[in-house]
Formats: sequence, C-alpha cells, structure tokens
Amino acid sequence: MAKHGAFLCYYPFFTLFLLTMILLCKAADEERKVHIVYMGSLPDGNPAYSPLSHHLSILHRVVQGSLAETLLVRSYKRSFNGFAANLTDQEREKIASMEEIVSVFPSIRLEPQTRRSWDFMGFDEKVSRNATTESDIIVGVIDTGIWPEAEGFKDEGFGPSPQKWKGVCEGGKNFTCNKKIVGARYYLTDSARDFRGHGTHCASIVAGSPVKDVSFYGLANGTARGGVPAARIAAYKVCDLDFGCSADGILAAFDDAIADGVDIISISLNGFFRSEPHFYIDPIAIGAFHAMKKGILTSQSAGTIFNSYKVGPVSSVAPWIFTVAASTTDRRIIDSTVLANGNKLVGHSTNTFTLNGTNFPLIYGKDASRTNCSQILASICWEGCLDPDLVKGKIVVCEKNTGIPGAYRSGAVGIIFVNFMNETFSQVLPFPGVNLITEELNVVKSYMNSTRVPQATILQSEVIKDVAAPFVSITSANGPNLVVPDVIKPDISAPGVEILAAYSTFATASEYPEDNRHVKYNILSGTSVSCPHVAGAAAYVKSFHPDWSPAAIKSSLMTTAWPMNDTLPTNDTSNNFSGAFAYGSGHIDPVKAINPGLVYETSEDDHIKLLCTIYDEAKVRLITGENITCPKDPAKWSPRDHNYPSMGAKVEPTKPFTVQYHRTVKNVGLANSTYRAKILSNSKLDIQVVPEVLLFESLNEQMDFDVTVGGSDLQDRSQLSGSLVWSDGIHSVRSPILVYAYVPNELQNIVT
Repeated sequence: MAKHGAFLCYYPFFTLFLLTMILLCKAADEERKVHIVYMGSLPDGNPAYSPLSHHLSILHRVVQGSLAETLLVRSYKRSFNGFAANLTDQEREKIASMEEIVSVFPSIRLEPQTRRSWDFMGFDEKVSRNATTESDIIVGVIDTGIWPEAEGFKDEGFGPSPQKWKGVCEGGKNFTCNKKIVGARYYLTDSARDFRGHGTHCASIVAGSPVKDVSFYGLANGTARGGVPAARIAAYKVCDLDFGCSADGILAAFDDAIADGVDIISISLNGFFRSEPHFYIDPIAIGAFHAMKKGILTSQSAGTIFNSYKVGPVSSVAPWIFTVAASTTDRRIIDSTVLANGNKLVGHSTNTFTLNGTNFPLIYGKDASRTNCSQILASICWEGCLDPDLVKGKIVVCEKNTGIPGAYRSGAVGIIFVNFMNETFSQVLPFPGVNLITEELNVVKSYMNSTRVPQATILQSEVIKDVAAPFVSITSANGPNLVVPDVIKPDISAPGVEILAAYSTFATASEYPEDNRHVKYNILSGTSVSCPHVAGAAAYVKSFHPDWSPAAIKSSLMTTAWPMNDTLPTNDTSNNFSGAFAYGSGHIDPVKAINPGLVYETSEDDHIKLLCTIYDEAKVRLITGENITCPKDPAKWSPRDHNYPSMGAKVEPTKPFTVQYHRTVKNVGLANSTYRAKILSNSKLDIQVVPEVLLFESLNEQMDFDVTVGGSDLQDRSQLSGSLVWSDGIHSVRSPILVYAYVPNELQNIVT
C-alpha cells in the first residue's frame, strides 16, 4: 500500500513529465521541413542497386525506428539520384556530412515568372518546316499544368505518339491526353489540370496548333500558334493556386521528363539564388544538368526584377541552361486618360472596360485613407487603407501599381497609377485603369491641385505599332553572373511583352478572384513567356537537325541572333549593366538558326572542367557519375576557356587588363569554306584573333582559335563590349565579347 501511495504522490509529476515529452516530440515534428537530398548521378553497372533502398537506409541512419518510411516525400531514381524528406536541422546536418551526399537544401516555394511574336521574328506560317521530324519532337513543359480542352491542343491530323515516348498520362480525374498532349503528371494536388493559366499559356507558345481569329476582347486579334505546331506536349504540373511551386516537385518533374523521353524542356520558374549560390542547391540547375547528359536542352526564364537592385539578379546562370530575357515586339497595347481640362495622357494597361467618355471625380489615395493607415501606405492605395465611402464613384490616383487590389476591392470606378519601375508593359486589369510613367502622373497630380473638382475619364486600350522594337523589358533580370562571372547571362532575348496565347478558362482574366471574366486566350508579359519562345525555336532547329546536341542548338540560336539596341525607352538610369547583360547575344532568329554555318560544341567534358573550378573533385565525381580527375593546375584551364558562344570576363576596376579565350568551332555549313574574322569593338578595347582565317575542307571539321582582349581604366560597375564575327560571305557567326568590373558591396536581393 505504501508503494502505491508513493506512486500516487508522484503521479502528478509523472503526468507532467509525460506531457512535457509529448510536447517536445510534437515541437520536434513541427520543426521538420521538406529538404532535398541530392546524390548526383545514378551509379552505372550495378543492376542490384536500388535507389529507394539506399534512400531509406540513409534516413534510417539519422532517425529512429520505422519513422524513416513516413518521412520520405519523394525518391528520385529514374534520371539521377536523390530524395526529398521531412528533416529536422540536426538530421539535415547529419545527412549532409555523409560521403555519398552532394548537397542537402530546403524545398522552397516559388512562383511562375510571369502573338504576333512569331511573325515579328520573320517566323511566319509559311516558313520551311520538316513536318515529319517536327511531329516526333516532344516538349516537356514544367509549370502550372495544362488546360487540355484549349483549341490549340486538339489532335486532328496527328499520328500515334513517337515510339521513343515512355511517359504516361496521369492527369487525374476528368483529364484526358490525346495525340497532341501525349503525357501529363502532377506533383501537387491531385490533377495536372491548369487552374492558373500560366502553364497553358507557355505550352501554347511552344507548340500550340494554329487557331485563327483569336483575341483578348478584340485586342491583339490574329492567329495564335506555337513555334512548332506539329510537335507534342508533355505537361508536368509543379505549381498550384494555393501552394506555389515546390522545389522537390520540380526536381521530380525533371526526373520523370528525362526518363519519359522529352526532347526539349521549357521551365518558366526562378528563385533559387542564395547568399552563397551553388548549382547543387538549385533543383533546376541539377535537373537541367542531367537532362543535358541525356541530350535534352532546357530553356529557362531569366527571372523578373521586383526591387530596386539592378545588378546581377539573373538567377538562371548555369551554362548548360538556355537563359532567356524578355523583349518587346512591334505590337504594343496602350491606354489613355483624358483629364477634364482636355489634357490626354497616354500610358499602358490592358483595359477592356469603357466609361463611355464620362468624367468621374479624381481622388488621391492619401485623401481617401482610413484613419488607421499611414500616409505612405495610403498614397500607394495599400489594400485595406482606402475608405470605400470616399472612393465610391471616383477614380483613385495611386503612387504604385500595388494599389490595384486596394482600389478595386474598395469599389473605385477606376485607377490611375504609376509602375514603380516606370515599366511600359500593359498588365491586364480587373477594372478601368491606366499605368503612367512618373512624369505623367505628376501632370495628373498638378491638375488635381489646380482645380476644386478634378475629373477625368479612362479610355479602352488600343493597339499601336512600335517601330523601336525590340528592346528588353526593364523588369527582365540582367547580369552579371554571380556564380560563374566569366559566363555571360542571360544568353538570348525573345518576345516576352504583351503576348497573346491560350489560357485556362478556370482562371480569371486578370488573376483577381473577384474578376468574373474567363477567357480562352489571354495576354501575359515577362520572361515566363519569352522562355517558351526559345524552347519552340530550339525545337524548330532540332526538327532540321535531330542529331545536334543541346549545345549545338543553343549555339545556332545565339550566333545568328539579331544585334539589339542598348537604349531602353525608360527614364530609369540606375542600371549600370546593360547591353549583353540585358539581352545576351541578341534577339532570336529561328529561320537563320537552322543554317548557322559554324557551331560552338560545349561538351559534357567542358562542363565538368568548369565544375572542377568551383567544387572539389569528390563532389564533381558524384554529380557527374564519372571517375574524373580535375586539372591540378588551375592556370591550364579557366572558365574563360569554356567553349561558349559568348565571351565574358570580370576584371579588377581601374587596372589594365589582358584576358584570353580559347574556342573551338565546328563546320556545319559548306564542306569547303573559308571564314574570316571581323571585329566590332568599343574603341577602348583591343581585340586580337589568332588565326584570323579558318579554312575548312569538310563538314563537321573542327578548328581552334584564340582571342586576346586588352584595355584599361574600367571603372567599378561599368563594362566594355565588342563582338567577333566569323563570315564566309554566306553565314555570319557572331559572338558578343563583354569585359566588366564589379566589386559587390552587398549581395543583391534576388527575384522570383
């Protein structure tokens, strides 16, 4: 009895102890986060090897009991080696210290980067096509899924799926593939169906079949078509309305797409830059590397600048990825506001609404504020700051485009706003509005201060011809490359402003849930929509040269690109780096690219040598799956010798410099041909080429040359540029040369 009494005395303490342990365990569980464990290439020559068993054994080493199976989220075992699991920080550190592990990093969430475009490039419906080969090309689109009922995805006239296709149609309930959409998979929710519209838009740009007489409420009327309308599409849904896009899902999509047998991958996602950037913690760089090893080219959006930092925000910097900037076409959408004094101010928005010429009172955001908001938040019409009673029946004037939801949801008639970067692309609005540059918004404010009852109306949008096109959108992420400074990024530019393409009829036209408009075709802007243009152009080149490597296709598009103008039509002058740092080699020209004359073949061995300059030999062996030996003497090979179609160099400011490049080109033009070097250079750069003449006697013959670039007095955050053109009188093979000085005083805040 005494023993029982003692137990009863201690029972409250025992209960408290148990509760404490339960709470601690629960807290530990709550601290678990999904991490990606990257292990490099799959081992060759061992049929008994089971990736899944290996992954579980690693988890068993760091967690207790049968918990390991429940923590495993995904196993990457088709195209490369790795897994995703829910880990604590301590477990992550233990796994990261294991010899067979390349990297362990969190699975972050990110967002998508959000047609006369093909005609603008001289790539009209009458261009020469190799229809049979084009129909064998499969483009993998890693995005928000696809809306299979879109007219451009019908399969009339298509034969069976290519024999190489090993994928499946796992689109979920009420989702059907066809001979056009040959495969579908999802990695978030339970459907490959696109509820946002972004993935459908991108897939339509790459490979949508022609659909005549489409428009967005009468704007941009014409025929919508993809770059390779006879090609097939495989959709991999990694993004959803509520959850964004998961890194572990993106890597799983690459794992599947490579094994499924796609030829080209288009991925309009970004956001994996880190304070210490590495390729092995970027799932897109990882997936694209293993795709390259299997002969698959990956096209990725350069990213979008959403902040005031303009140096080095491009986050797609791996040399085995085709990084795409966004530029304009000659079709622009404008809108106007007419003040009651008769002053008409032209701006940019995609506004399908009409006020029938009726003038409405103007009210400044800060004059319509609730009492609990600061003057700054009220001036930008921050959501929740505007008083609905004060804005009802009025047009609100806001200092930033972030005021759109606040004005719209407060019941304003319309909005006049300024885009904080003075960007001139037209975004789709859910109600009447116009986007003005700062100077013109100041005209509106001056008018409001000069009269007791200021009024204005907003006109419907219209289409104009822009003779200045193409120029790079100021929101398109630019260089330099902060991981491999001597490799120029972006690689190329393509149409990415105000592009009409297919859309999900589930999504609203303006992406505002309250907007009751649903459309089959929508207008989007950003590197998200320039990326699939390049994927389509690459597929077009591949249809004529199915045996070409990803590097050869990339080279053909880069060296035949249009030179672009450095001048941007904006008043913003804060961006020191422009030119090739904005548009790479220039604007794509798919027609010229099928006959480039010469190509720069960047082999897997070139990429391995480059990795050796960044990482230790053991890590490079795991990544590549090769028993390689890294060069012991760094002086014998540098990233400047990477056989890339462009030539970049980072040098020290204010000091004389001499940089050298070694390159190899392969003849894919005429068997007997003579190419002569021509230098186009800034007067401050001295560029020498040895030899100056290349004599080819056969197709696929390769020849080497060296380039030496000298100069001095290059200030910090400044650049000097030129170009090397090899010409045989028929072909012009142009490579940009860019030397710059840059001493980062802070790590730049990067984009999604």
